[in-house]
Amino acid sequence: MRLTASLFALLALAAPVAAQAGARVKDIVDVENVRPNQLVGYGLVVGLPGTGDRTNNAPFTEESLQAMLERMGVNVRDAKMKPQNVAAVSVTATMPAFARAGSTIDVQVSALGDATSLQGGTLLVSSLRALDGEIYAVAQGPVAVSGFKAQGAGASVSRGVSTSARIAGGAIIEREVPYALRSATSLKLALKNPDLATARHIAAAVNGLYAGTASVLDPGTVQLTPGAGYRGNIVDLLGDVENLPVSVDQAARIVINEASGTVVMSADVRISPVAIAQGGLTISVSETPVASQPAPLSQGQTAVLPRTRVAVDDGGNASLAMVEGASLRSLVAGLNTLGVSPRDLITILQAIKTAGALQAEIAVQ
Repeated sequence: MRLTASLFALLALAAPVAAQAGARVKDIVDVENVRPNQLVGYGLVVGLPGTGDRTNNAPFTEESLQAMLERMGVNVRDAKMKPQNVAAVSVTATMPAFARAGSTIDVQVSALGDATSLQGGTLLVSSLRALDGEIYAVAQGPVAVSGFKAQGAGASVSRGVSTSARIAGGAIIEREVPYALRSATSLKLALKNPDLATARHIAAAVNGLYAGTASVLDPGTVQLTPGAGYRGNIVDLLGDVENLPVSVDQAARIVINEASGTVVMSADVRISPVAIAQGGLTISVSETPVASQPAPLSQGQTAVLPRTRVAVDDGGNASLAMVEGASLRSLVAGLNTLGVSPRDLITILQAIKTAGALQAEIAVQ
């Protein structure tokens, strides 16, 4: 509880400082059409120590292996193949924007069949395609597995996921995504967290450098159009703009993760005057079953009768605190006087919101 109170106090002290901090334009926006592309493929991982797919359960692994060997000139159509050192896998990768042919990217390899581990395997040449069906990269290489699994006759131990692996720099880009940034006449900056005030701050900062260059289209978009007085292309303009400092505004928001008991509050959370009462309520239920014996010579049967005892303790130490409406600092200070835990904080915040005293959006994950 002391740790929780210390954490709340630290948040209250740090919040006003963070609210005044600025950010660079490049950190809060994405440039139109400048984005990564998702690639996916299918392949075989070989060299596994008996931990691969069992062909009875994954016939597609055997068919893929036969097709690959036939392409290499080996006829195995009439052979009964039962290898356990081969696994069928999906291969995924993300090709960054402006990636050029010949550069390498990381790939993720995941088992498709009933392989128990990919440890020690090697991915054979696999083509990676985008949604348009074109091949953009080719992947191959030894896989690196972070998890492991060991199993004996009566016990087993595992850590991480042994059926998923990565290959650092395992794919070579073969095809580029065409995009002529230099020839563009205008660009749109898409805010990662749309906010009208932030968009206006960006436009003001850009126009302060080059008048008449930026205009706000909506809370999530700022358009850049080089003016007549700007000498250069759109790439030079973008390079000048992306390092401009701007103040970032955002709506007051509280994010709650009920599974882990995590609460994150923005610095602009405001609360109206409200009284908060918290007291411990303990309900204990104990079962004491009693055996009931039949009367002698009655030919009855022994029965078990339930005996339930319910004890309720409403806790005589209920506390009441008045939070004088102001900022996050006042809210945290008021809750600290109650000594609440993160779990109790979630319930209190939701109750305050229901009462209409919390001027912030609550997002529950």
